[in-house]
Amino acid sequence: MASPTEQVDRIIAIWNDHLEVAKTLPSLASDVSSAVDLIYSSMSAGGQLLVAGNGGSAADAQHIAAELTGRFLIERRPFRALALHANTSSLTAVGNDYGYEHVFARELTAHARPGDVLLAISTSGNSQNILRAIEAARNCEVTVIGLTGETGGRMRAACDLCLCVPCKSTPRMQEMHIMIGHTICELLEERLVGA
Repeated sequence: MASPTEQVDRIIAIWNDHLEVAKTLPSLASDVSSAVDLIYSSMSAGGQLLVAGNGGSAADAQHIAAELTGRFLIERRPFRALALHANTSSLTAVGNDYGYEHVFARELTAHARPGDVLLAISTSGNSQNILRAIEAARNCEVTVIGLTGETGGRMRAACDLCLCVPCKSTPRMQEMHIMIGHTICELLEERLVGA
């Protein structure tokens, strides 16, 4: 068992890793700005943001959707946003009847309209159900923004815009994903309330 001092040192090391990855985010600022523009254009025309991810990325998807339908910093009307995994009856039925790789594509096809935006989150960029959701988005005339890691995986080429956090560590990557998500929410809120 680690001594209290060793454990504190480990905590500080983890936080320092976080800060080092956070220092790389300015390299993504222009792409994050483009993501805000794409979502703003959709929402200001009555479109919605659909968000999909697995595991921790599902939690991020739900978190981002909740910030937009609820309130981030400003008291305002709700914005149209939906986490595609949030209906557990649908998720489990589609997973059981069609296979887990179809859960997001099926939900997206049910809810998406041309002009909507899909925010697809995958740390590897290779999650089969996310890749199928991107394919479904293409068929529904939905713009696709990817949120992934260093290489972008197979998602990178499939998205209209892919935000690749320059990091190999899944926990650090996910920490940056929610920071990017919060940034998008804050800027969208400012622009949509001011519009």
